[in-house]
Order: sequence, then C-alpha cells, then structure tokens
Amino acid sequence: MSTVASTPTAILPADTTQKAGTKEWVAVLAGMIGAFMAILNIQITNASLLEIEGGIGTGVDNGAWISTSYLIGEIIVIPLTAYFSNVFSFRKYILVNTILFPLFSMACAFAHDLNTMIVLRGLQGFAGGILIPMAFTMVLTKLPKSQQPIGLAIFALSVTFAPAIGPTIGGYLTENYGWQTIFFINTIPSAIMA
Repeated sequence: MSTVASTPTAILPADTTQKAGTKEWVAVLAGMIGAFMAILNIQITNASLLEIEGGIGTGVDNGAWISTSYLIGEIIVIPLTAYFSNVFSFRKYILVNTILFPLFSMACAFAHDLNTMIVLRGLQGFAGGILIPMAFTMVLTKLPKSQQPIGLAIFALSVTFAPAIGPTIGGYLTENYGWQTIFFINTIPSAIMA
C-alpha cells in the first residue's frame, strides 16, 4: 500500500479589511464641515461682540447674552440629538438642521434689538448644536473600524481648528466689512454640506 504524501495547502485569510467608499467619505467630510461651522460660530461672534452691541444699541452688560444664547441652544440640543435623529431619521434631521443653521445665522445679521438677536442666536445654536454630535456619529457609523481613527482625527482637527481661527476671521470680517458679515459666513459651507 502506498500512501500519497499530501502537502498541506496554505490557507490564506480572506481580506477582511473593509474600505469606505467615496459616498461614505463625502458624507463624513460634509459632517465635519458642519461641526467646524457650529464651533466656529462661538468664537467668531465673540471677537465682534463690541461692534454687534453697538450695532443693535445695547450695552456691554447685556451683550454677553448674544454669545450665551447660542451656547444655551447647543447645550440643550446636543443631549437630545440621538433621540431626535431616531424620531425623525438621521438623514432628515441633519438635512433640516443644515438648512436651518445658515438661515438663522443670516437672520441674526438683520436683528435690530437685543431681544431679537438673543432669540435668533438661540435658534442658531439649537440648529447648529446637532451638527457636532452628528459628525461624530457619522464617523462611527459610516466608516469601518479600520478607518475610524482617520475619521476621528479629522473630527478632532475640525473641532480644535475652528476655535483657533474663529477670532481671526471674526475680527477681519468685522474690521473690513462690518459685523453683519460674520453671520453670512455659514451660507457657502452649509450649501456644500447639504
């Protein structure tokens, strides 16, 4: 009896590394634009606060509410974002707020008194506040595990770069074109994001 020696065949592991496609990366990068703009609007307004206060005819003591109302809007909506995105669907919720954010922002440029500015800034913060956690969620849901560190690095870069460059942009626009222009800066990035 002869036995045929069989050579073991090497079993190569299947390529399990998934790669996100162009569609996923476009969605993630659009989300990063939204997070960048939402955070930028905190600092860009703070740099121009004295001119805004003079433009709407309020004092220095009351002008702090212009920034505070935006932050309150963000603080209220950020924890509710998961609930609202489940109720209205992730896609619809982010698209609606992507459109509302620049609309409320542009409306702030036409505010004529402190009360109107506070309400509009609060609504702007409420619409913009969802863009931050939604961008983070997109990284975790649209990208495979192997590419999530790249997505998280882009997220970290966008949310740390925005407050660093915000005062410079706000000061430049206010000095050269008037304080109203800082509220129009969201229009083009929001259109790209949508």
